[in-house]
Amino acid sequence: MNNRQNSISFNLSFWVLYFLYEWLGMGAATDQYYVYFLKACTSFPIAFVVSYLSIHLLFNKFYLSNRKSIFWIGQIIVALVFVMLKRYINYYYLYPLYHIEGTYKPLIFLPKILIEFVNLYLIVSLYGMFFFVRSWYRQQQALQELKQEKIAAELELLKSQVQPHFIFNMLNNIYAGAFKNSPETAQQILKLSNLIEYSLYDSKKEKVPLQEELDYISNYVDLQKIRIGDRLDVSFNIFDNISGFQIPPLLLLPIIENCFKHGVNKSITQAWIRMDISAKERTITFKIENSIEPENDTKLTQNGGLGLKNVKRRLELLYPNTHEFDIYREENSCLVVLKILVN
Repeated sequence: MNNRQNSISFNLSFWVLYFLYEWLGMGAATDQYYVYFLKACTSFPIAFVVSYLSIHLLFNKFYLSNRKSIFWIGQIIVALVFVMLKRYINYYYLYPLYHIEGTYKPLIFLPKILIEFVNLYLIVSLYGMFFFVRSWYRQQQALQELKQEKIAAELELLKSQVQPHFIFNMLNNIYAGAFKNSPETAQQILKLSNLIEYSLYDSKKEKVPLQEELDYISNYVDLQKIRIGDRLDVSFNIFDNISGFQIPPLLLLPIIENCFKHGVNKSITQAWIRMDISAKERTITFKIENSIEPENDTKLTQNGGLGLKNVKRRLELLYPNTHEFDIYREENSCLVVLKILVN
């Protein structure tokens, strides 16, 4: 809410000041306040629309999502349309009021078109500069907040690490003893041991290989299947080569946990979970879908659940403007789609 209010205040202040500059500032220099009031009334909306299209639409939607060709084509179209619109309005409506040049220069006159372009995009560039400085400042605040949260979490982890570390060592000892008598039980112990090891050590890293994160989730799901039994069907599909891709640890686990909490655990019949992973250029796409009972509550899609809220918060901090996170619910299934643009 505060970010939205600050954004509105910034835009309101910037465009009011620009309008007053075009009207009173330029009018004071020539003592033609009425003429420059009309000029401000035409220059202001054009500059506002071009700034919005160039920065908030084209840059945020296409440039940051690595669709740069669409971005540049859009910028050229916007520039041509609005520079010529500005030239048209000045030539036919404003020049006759205070300038005789428009009476003998043609409408399509390259030097004047170039001047209109420079005048318009000086304002757009100034707005963009302030906008990006504000965005950088907000990002620094968010990163600082993330660091503080990480420090607090590490302190809590250190307080509680002795007992899990002891359990981890004991599980390894039990695994060695169980391997001879019950290989199946030994495998279950190994999976639990790997789960604890990943949570204790790898989760403290900034990023981990994607394959390690998927192995962790696979161990988690296998242990859940021991509890649930044959009524759960799980399908993991990797459609592209994911070697070389890294993501923050435990980013996907809350999504899988929600599949069990809001779907599998509430199902009294056959349940299923499907995860599809694809990697195209620098974009990783995760599609995680699970079955749900039609009569179950809609808490998951109404507020996303605490786990999914945490995922959204981490994505906003770690991948600002470079991710998509959507939840789609149907009568018998729920689908989470996560796209990340990685470096």
